[in-house]
Amino acid sequence: MIESIGEPLPFELPYWAGDRPADVISWPDEDEETYPLPFHPLELGEAALRALCGFVQEGRPEPDDVDADTIRLYGFHLRDPHGTGLEEREAQLRRGGEATGPPRGYTLRPDGSLIERDGL
Repeated sequence: MIESIGEPLPFELPYWAGDRPADVISWPDEDEETYPLPFHPLELGEAALRALCGFVQEGRPEPDDVDADTIRLYGFHLRDPHGTGLEEREAQLRRGGEATGPPRGYTLRPDGSLIERDGL
């Protein structure tokens, strides 16, 4: 059962209207009419991400999309400053970071292939 609640946002309209059909592959003994949506939910999710956040995770970026790889996020680590083994846990983290090497980032070329970026 599918239930649509509320007025769809503008980016949703072509999906619910059937203008972006799902490319569903079915087995020979299956009925092709069994797919419940007129679109693929992951494609609608990418459209929502672009419309609401300005970037996509999959697919080709558009010229107006934000380059999400250039946005730095801050993280926080909470710990008990009086807990036991703090030095050992920090040493373990350092060893793990040294073993993995420097982080690598990739970006899409206009033809859709990946190229490794210099530095992050």
